[in-house]
Amino acid sequence: MAFATDMAVEVTEGNWWDEANCLGVDPDLFFPERGASTREAKAVCRGCVVSDDCLEYALQNSEKFGIWGGMSERERRRVRRQRALTRRAAAG
Repeated sequence: MAFATDMAVEVTEGNWWDEANCLGVDPDLFFPERGASTREAKAVCRGCVVSDDCLEYALQNSEKFGIWGGMSERERRRVRRQRALTRRAAAG
């Protein structure tokens, strides 16, 4: 997802989100109502040079809402689940 500077996160100069495609985009685009399309938000994320950083931020901070790194919460849950299975298999 895009990182909007009005979110409850400390924003300092030189962070990855300074390069985000979503910088200056209305944050509401990335937090659609339940059942609404995420297509526009994901289009902003597509080709963003920091989308991987954005996605990792959301995964590490258990973001439950919105589009982050081009993924919805449902998609991020799948990534977290897969990572957990991979870690368990490696610890095996």
